[in-house]
Amino acid sequence: MPNISQRALDVPLSPIRKLAGSADRAKAKGRHVFHLNIGQPDIATPEAAMARMRQVDIKVLEYSPTEGWASTRAAFAAAMRKFGVNISKEEVMVTTGASEGNQLLFFSCFDKGDEVIIPEPFYANYNGFAQIADVVVRPVTSTIETGFAMPQIQDFERVINNRTRAIFLNNPSNPTGAFYPRELIEQLALLVKQYDLYLIVDEVYRDFCYDGQEFFSVLRLEGLEDNVIVIDSVSKKFSACGARIGTIITRNQDVMEAVSNYGKLRLSPPGFGQLLSEFLCELDDSYMDNVREEYHRRRDLVYERLTHMPGVVSYKPGGAFYCFAKFPVENADHFCQWMLEEFEYNGATVMLAPGEAFYATPGLGIDEVRIAYVLNTTALNQAMDCIEQALAVYPYKKVRDMAAIG
Repeated sequence: MPNISQRALDVPLSPIRKLAGSADRAKAKGRHVFHLNIGQPDIATPEAAMARMRQVDIKVLEYSPTEGWASTRAAFAAAMRKFGVNISKEEVMVTTGASEGNQLLFFSCFDKGDEVIIPEPFYANYNGFAQIADVVVRPVTSTIETGFAMPQIQDFERVINNRTRAIFLNNPSNPTGAFYPRELIEQLALLVKQYDLYLIVDEVYRDFCYDGQEFFSVLRLEGLEDNVIVIDSVSKKFSACGARIGTIITRNQDVMEAVSNYGKLRLSPPGFGQLLSEFLCELDDSYMDNVREEYHRRRDLVYERLTHMPGVVSYKPGGAFYCFAKFPVENADHFCQWMLEEFEYNGATVMLAPGEAFYATPGLGIDEVRIAYVLNTTALNQAMDCIEQALAVYPYKKVRDMAAIG
């Protein structure tokens, strides 16, 4: 039998999906599984947009241009204006989700052996994209004790060398929910300009900033028009993950031409997804205001529950709908699998994402998990009950003196 490629063997498993088999077996045993492992919101996709989709009369669902329909690109450009960003539709390329956007950038902006700097923990799929593109990830570490605040600028500069090509950020962060304010972004921009790097920022969660914090898009930075690239998506903000529509936004026309050339290999992004995205981008602010308030409540609930669990360290995230937690266990990966395979409480258990795969530095995150607070508050409370009970009876606990930080 022919062998699969070494490249396929080397691709790291996603921590978000790696325990799916264990979850399926738990469900087959009749257990309810609370999915806090993945950013799949339970909030309904906006009915106003879905109603318009049901009225669409399309005779032929044809290919769009490689860059996406002009009307879809214009809709994304218009949506950025509320954040003080003026761009044209020619500076927007529609992609098959934000994930494809990231993958296109890895192939278009970097050569084999090039290096990119990313604060860790980071979006786990960066590891996979880098592996496929033969790009090296240089992490700068943030810690749970600081709420995963951005590392010091000198920490970034310390790992810059002649192979460094870019700094990646998620703001607000997936997986930590950390929020990076304007002053820190502007400090990092000085470093980017000094070394002439790309600054590639996933701004998918920009609508979910809490506690009065004001989001600042890197597209507003002056003098870095050729350095800045933004990734966007409708998946999380509009609870439309299955639409598979994201965007690459940049004023650098060489980058836009390069990603377009790669995009031609897949012909076009999804047609129905583009149409739905246009309808979503046209919604008024009331929808997002209500959704933001709901996630704010969910964040507060999860934080309060975690702070009262013995031995657990957590923090109050400033954005997105994720947080990390450090558990008093020897190995969080094993704990997560054990919860699905051997534990239940009131007929239910919880699927979490083990934290180690969100790091590039070996050994970090081994006792941490990512929690996606994407379920309603009743379900979240029940999931927190399961986690608390599981930690109480888990046989491989680590003894330490810990208290949740504020």
